[in-house]
Amino acid sequence: MLAAESKVLPLAQPVAVLPDTPCDWKHLVQPLEPFLQAVAQRLADQVQTFDADLACYAEYALTNQGKQLRPALVGLSAGATGQINDDHVTVAVIIEMVHLATLVHDDVMDEATKRRGRPTLAANWGNEISVLLGDCLFAHALELAASFPTPDICRAVASATNTVCSGEILQTQQRCNFQIARSDYFKVLAMKTGELFALSCDMGAYLSHASEAHRTALRKFGLALGTAYQVYDDCLDLFGREETAGKSLGTDLAKGKLTLPLLVVLESAPSAVQEKLKAFIREWRPLYFPQVLSMLKRFSALGVSQEVIRGCLRDARLLLACLPESPSRTALLGLSEFLGRQTESLGDA
Repeated sequence: MLAAESKVLPLAQPVAVLPDTPCDWKHLVQPLEPFLQAVAQRLADQVQTFDADLACYAEYALTNQGKQLRPALVGLSAGATGQINDDHVTVAVIIEMVHLATLVHDDVMDEATKRRGRPTLAANWGNEISVLLGDCLFAHALELAASFPTPDICRAVASATNTVCSGEILQTQQRCNFQIARSDYFKVLAMKTGELFALSCDMGAYLSHASEAHRTALRKFGLALGTAYQVYDDCLDLFGREETAGKSLGTDLAKGKLTLPLLVVLESAPSAVQEKLKAFIREWRPLYFPQVLSMLKRFSALGVSQEVIRGCLRDARLLLACLPESPSRTALLGLSEFLGRQTESLGDA
């Protein structure tokens, strides 16, 4: 059903989030709890639509959600421009399913053994089943998108999925390519991560019948936030701790992915240091990690990366200025502050 015909979902009592007020993720999304619970339940219900012999794989992939960041962006963008309704739940499920499909494929490509505190699908059942299940999740998401009476949503989801997958291909092509520029790196980030953040914000606003100006602002906000998030995640892979991150770390180095901290060293270090770092990456072995970390520290790679994230988050916050004051707009601002705090904490790892 379209938004105008859909049942409006209740929200919990709004919680104000001020930029200088410490808060955790649960505090930020507490007003969205009924919506996020509905998304989680409907996502779990999708398991029943798979062949019975595949249900165990689908359940494993669909019921281990993280922070539900993309559904939260759908709900908050909806609330910032109108009211949340049942169609927002469906579109959040669609986007989350696309995201989970990319994670299944990423874990195969990165040979990751841990995701969200438990073995990856590939670690349990192997690469072949994981790749094919990821394909099934993509197809099922598009099937759900096609259930809307307007083709706009299916077209938007299909386009975003194509962009995400294209970004992954570009990143794969760039492995151990020491000639890439920062612009190449950020292009991939916008495609593989920013796009689904942008889609979440845009679809949330679209189903609330937001104005074109508000949709555009929210889409750009999602793109800026998603870019900041991916730079943070790339830093986490180098500077984080596996026990707190809940996933395998060091996979980018192992696969020759040139993330921003590494690019900082390649841009600013003397040629001898650059060549040594390139040699480590080409012939990666875990025992090289302390030496790589020493290089990153010497050339302030974390600090430079953190400043880039801060810039993206500043851009994201400015984009919300055109929206009317509301608890949802305040929570969107709070999301950027939350990510900013997470970024600063990397220095403590």
